[in-house]
Amino acid sequence: MPIYAYKCASCGHSLDALQKLSDAPLSVCPACGQAALSKQVTAAGFQLKGSGWYATDFKGGGAAAAAATAKPEAVTESKPEHKPEAVPAAAACGSSCACH
Repeated sequence: MPIYAYKCASCGHSLDALQKLSDAPLSVCPACGQAALSKQVTAAGFQLKGSGWYATDFKGGGAAAAAATAKPEAVTESKPEHKPEAVPAAAACGSSCACH
């Protein structure tokens, strides 16, 4: 459900309301009782509920949280890597390509 921001034109009171998309916009100010509430243009606001991918990837402390939840890597023997011989760029794709 989206969170909408409202502001009263009469008294200046502002509030956030959690509403369904199908709900009618609020019009009566809870502070002064006047029918002067209007929606404000704000960044999109929403609530994520449940346990989903966002709970571990984007919610909370960023890199510190990711480091705390990271599993220790297994220790493996280091083996010398076999690197293929470098192929000249002209020979790799031909001389008619646009990368040269």
